[in-house]
Amino acid sequence: MRSLCVEPFQNLSVVDTGARRAFTHCSPWKTNHKHEAVLSFPLSSPFRKSLCICLSSSANLPVMMEEKKQTFDANEADLLVKELNESFRTRKTKSYEWRVSQLKSIEKMVVEREKDISEALYKDLSKPEYEAFVSEIAMVKSSCEEALKELKQWMKPEKAKTSMATYPSSAEIVSEPLGAVLVISTWNYPFSLSVKPVIGAITAGNAVALKPSEIAPATSSLLSKLFEEYLDRSAVRVVEGGVLETTALLEQKWDKIFYTGSPRVGRIVMTAAAKHLTPVVLELGGKCPAVIDSDVDLQVTVRRIIAGKWQLNNGQACISVDYIITTKEFAPKLIDALRKGIEEFFGTDPMESKDISRIVSSNHFSRLESLMDNYKVFNKIVVGGQRNQKKLWV
Repeated sequence: MRSLCVEPFQNLSVVDTGARRAFTHCSPWKTNHKHEAVLSFPLSSPFRKSLCICLSSSANLPVMMEEKKQTFDANEADLLVKELNESFRTRKTKSYEWRVSQLKSIEKMVVEREKDISEALYKDLSKPEYEAFVSEIAMVKSSCEEALKELKQWMKPEKAKTSMATYPSSAEIVSEPLGAVLVISTWNYPFSLSVKPVIGAITAGNAVALKPSEIAPATSSLLSKLFEEYLDRSAVRVVEGGVLETTALLEQKWDKIFYTGSPRVGRIVMTAAAKHLTPVVLELGGKCPAVIDSDVDLQVTVRRIIAGKWQLNNGQACISVDYIITTKEFAPKLIDALRKGIEEFFGTDPMESKDISRIVSSNHFSRLESLMDNYKVFNKIVVGGQRNQKKLWV
């Protein structure tokens, strides 16, 4: 008789060729004519499976199973913060060597898993491979390279002037890490806007927890896996989840919170941080008009607007052009140039273009659809307006 323990059991297929045993996703326990034991659970099960399974050639196999529901509540969040603080208090995160090792690990992670990162971004946003590299992967690599190059200089104390009242004393400014910090990232650039703040936190010598956006689940899952594999888990952690998990994290006392997202959620983050007097960095979305005068180089202007608006994440960026301000006389010429430019970039049918990302979720698609269907807008659309709800393309 042979024993096999599996934890957790979810979306798992394990084959023991020596004993000809298999675990796959099928229905309950059964045996086939070769006396192979098969066990499965539905993918939608909300429970982790902790199994101890005894395998033999007999069809009557004993099974002991303990079910434990996956949760991340305030107690789990409190434990996480305590673990990060304990790691920080050992002072290992303050050392130059630890910071360099973690930065090099991130750099190695990006290089070795570039394909996985691109695939996750495609699953979440249909980002073309080139766009994923330029706007996400290369940005993270560049941040790592800069941090590694400048870290020694950044860690050096800065001399400060003193007054005659303190003569003959000297003074210097010493940069000290804050402690355990929380990074809550967003969905439109789910890899770079998650990892770059973590790079900053590590470079400064902090322990850090990352909460990726649940709206980009493939990238969130990959980040959790990669951080576990490449980074020091005692000081760098990932918490996946949605509103409940974020709320549990915000109830804790952090030494700093870095949030990227909407002003609405930014207010919630700042309110939660205020209870503990936690300093906060809020990187919030806004509106970006383009003011175009009539004496511009029209071709250059149009190409820049199109590239900034649609070629980067299909306009799902805080710095993409939201609207254009120009003169009434120049507007028809500008619209005609934009129409021609869009065709040049994306073809006569942009919906078939492989160079445009999709809308991130059905909720965001519905929001855009309602804007286009507004009675003040729908009869004024001069270019585009096509949509595919199934593919989430606009």
